Amino acid sequence: MNDSNRPDPIDPNAGPSAAPSGRPDPDINQLESAVSRAQAATESIAKNAESLAAASVPGWERATLEKLAFAALSEQKATRRWKTFVRLSWLLFLIVLVWLALHRGTPVSDASVPHTAVVEIKGEIAAGADASAEFVNAALRAAFEDDGAKAVVLLINSPGGSPVQAGMMNDEILRLKAKHKKPVYAVVEESCASAAYYIAVAADQIFVDKASIVGSIGVLMDGFGFTGLMDKLGVERRLLTAGENKGFMDPFSAQSDKQRAFAQDMLNQIHQQFIGVVKAGRGKRLKETPDMFSGLFWTGQQAIELGLADRLGNLDFVAREIVKTEEIIDYTRRENVAERLAKKFGAAMGEGAVKTIKSIPALR
Repeated sequence: MNDSNRPDPIDPNAGPSAAPSGRPDPDINQLESAVSRAQAATESIAKNAESLAAASVPGWERATLEKLAFAALSEQKATRRWKTFVRLSWLLFLIVLVWLALHRGTPVSDASVPHTAVVEIKGEIAAGADASAEFVNAALRAAFEDDGAKAVVLLINSPGGSPVQAGMMNDEILRLKAKHKKPVYAVVEESCASAAYYIAVAADQIFVDKASIVGSIGVLMDGFGFTGLMDKLGVERRLLTAGENKGFMDPFSAQSDKQRAFAQDMLNQIHQQFIGVVKAGRGKRLKETPDMFSGLFWTGQQAIELGLADRLGNLDFVAREIVKTEEIIDYTRRENVAERLAKKFGAAMGEGAVKTIKSIPALR
């Protein structure tokens, strides 16, 4: 037979690169890519197996729930701590406000240092105001009881106000003067009229500026009447009272002659009380004229000529030349921080409006 068509024998010792003659060589890059894909698939299978093994561990759900519960508790604790802090802060703030409201303190002076004590009477004289008997009398007592105070000066700048409050202050000044044997001087700034002058006459001497306004020794009661306007508008006032004169100061009801006479008698009586206090305080220094007790007021210079005041002078002059003690200590009870805040929030304005609407006309 002819053996020329038989393949060559394969050498068993030949390397992998040896190939039978006549066949193409395999692609090396394709082989490497296939190996890489096989390795990646193996790693993915291993990771999935680890996840399945971890999931199969007993109690993992409980551990996860515990972590969530502890995280929620920590958040709730932080929230409670913050709320507690805010509440305690507000409580402390309110305590401070209450303390400031209840302690309208007077200055503490050294009793060993001689000084001139000052108590201011400024603005309208009325209950609840800074120039009220409650606050002014407390300041006066503190000033008189201080051994270092050689004299007490009333620094006045007021158009007047309540005769009741003025009478209470006048009485207290006279009582403290008799008890402590200390002189009292009134120093007028811009105005000392009506109830303010009622207080000033309790002093031993009254000092004024030549342009100060002094006097207005009289009493008034004011208000409005809307009965005519109501008739024009066709408005009927329905007021029920038990007592014939219970509503005689009602601005929406007509006023009878009897009621008007009653009110005038009351004003005349209070006016005579005012005149008596002025005469007792000024004594023979008064140079009475027909107009002196008519409600007119005068300049400081005219007041000296009429005997309503004594001399020209201010606070420093009185301390230096009259008391002979230039050190001045103010005993005035002043508005504190809590009250200023309350007014800013409109509490005082609202209260004043309600009082104005509900109260009868005040005496001044």
